[in-house]
Amino acid sequence: MDSGLLVLRLVVGLLVAGHGVQKVSFRLGGNGLAGGTEEFRRDGFRGGALTALAAGGSQIGAGLFLAAGLLTPAAAMAAMGVMTVAGTVKWHKGLWVQNDGYEYPLVLVAVSAALALTGPGRWSLDHALGLPEWPLWVSAAAIVIGPAGGLLTRVVLTAPARGDREKGDKGGTPHAQAAD
Repeated sequence: MDSGLLVLRLVVGLLVAGHGVQKVSFRLGGNGLAGGTEEFRRDGFRGGALTALAAGGSQIGAGLFLAAGLLTPAAAMAAMGVMTVAGTVKWHKGLWVQNDGYEYPLVLVAVSAALALTGPGRWSLDHALGLPEWPLWVSAAAIVIGPAGGLLTRVVLTAPARGDREKGDKGGTPHAQAAD
């Protein structure tokens, strides 16, 4: 079982981290921070480069911690959060990945939830550091808070800016959105 958890953690964790690297750099086929910023703008997010940095940094950190099996419930919670946001971007395209749907983010959310529940296994930093097995309530909280935090992030970062709401503008001009 421990070897299976190791393989699962490494594959999922490194994929999540790699997804973050693409958001903020030219590595792994990314388009640099400017490209990540533009991607978020196209998807309706406010915040500009700060949003891309926060998302990319969260994905990198969550993925590396998950791969290492370090603070596993927290790492899984963060991975579920960022991949829930990714799922909301793809929701309107349906489930299947061949239509650019949310299948892939959903799988990463589900695997992260499973890792939060099972724990990282013996071959992990949690085990090496002598951290006790995480209580079920911690894992359950991570499974609820991660996706809920992702949904809240989506709502907050796609809501019109305060000045836009006061003017009755439904999101401003593309130039104003990019400057947010």
